[in-house]
Amino acid sequence: MLGLAGEVGELLTEYKKHLRDGAAHQLFSTRITEELGDILWYVAAVGSYYGLELETIAAENLAKCDANWGRDLLGRSVAGRFDSAFPERERFPEKFRIHFEEIVEGDIVRIRASWDGVQMGQTLTDNAYEDDGYRFHDVFHLGCAACLGWSPVTRRNLSLKRKSNKEVDEVEDGGRAIVIEEGVTALVFGYAIEHNWLDAVSRIDHDLLKVIKRMTAHLEVSQCTVAEWEAAILKSYPVWRQVISQRGGFVELDLRNRSITFVNEVQQAEERREQTV
Repeated sequence: MLGLAGEVGELLTEYKKHLRDGAAHQLFSTRITEELGDILWYVAAVGSYYGLELETIAAENLAKCDANWGRDLLGRSVAGRFDSAFPERERFPEKFRIHFEEIVEGDIVRIRASWDGVQMGQTLTDNAYEDDGYRFHDVFHLGCAACLGWSPVTRRNLSLKRKSNKEVDEVEDGGRAIVIEEGVTALVFGYAIEHNWLDAVSRIDHDLLKVIKRMTAHLEVSQCTVAEWEAAILKSYPVWRQVISQRGGFVELDLRNRSITFVNEVQQAEERREQTV
C-alpha cells in the first residue's frame, strides 16, 4: 500500500513537470505510461495479498458506478413513484404550483408559501443573525418532490401524508423522516453557501452525496441514485436563487418531467389573462 501511494506521488510529479514545461516535456507520455504500469502492479499486489481478483474488483466497481450514477433513470417520471398505490388524496399531483410571498412584520421578514390559496405549513424566518435566504428553503423540499418523488416535509405541508397505511405514515411520512429531510436540506445549504449558491456549478462533491445516501438509507428514498440526488440539488438551487432575488413568486413542479421552475408574478398574471381571454 505504501508503494502504491509512492507511485501515485510519482505520477503527480510527472504531471507537475508537464504543467511546468508543456511541450518541452517530450517524455511525458512515456513517463506516465511507466508510472501507471507501476500503479497497476501495486494494485494487483494488494489484491493478491488479500485474495482478491482484479477482474472481480473491476466488475463490482462498474456495478457500483452504474447504481450510483445510472443517468438513464433521470428521464423517467417520478409521478407516483412512492405513492401510486395510495388514494389520490395521498399522492403528489403530477404538476402544481406553490406561491411564495414575503410578509414584513416590523423588523421581522417572514415567508409564506401557499398552494391554491391555502397556506402551506408555517410562515418562516431565516432563524439567523443575518439575512441568508434560508426562509425560502421549502424550495429545496419542493425540488426533492419534483425530482425524486420524495419529500416527507412537502407531504406534511400539503396534507398528503399516506395515512391509509399506518406503518408508511409513521416511518416514511413521520417525524423522523421529516427531521432527516430537514437535516439534508441544512447540510446542502451549508455546502451551497460555500460554493456561491451553486451558481455555475455542474457537479456536487461526491462525499456530500454519500452522506445524504447514508442519512436516508432506511427510507424509501434509498432507492434513488447519487445521480438523482445531484440532479435534485442542481435543479433546485437556481430556483431558490430566483425566488430570493424576486422576494417571492411561483414555483412550478412537474413530476412527469422531473422539473422545478420559477414563475414570477408578471408571468403568472399574463397566464391568467390569457386563460381569461
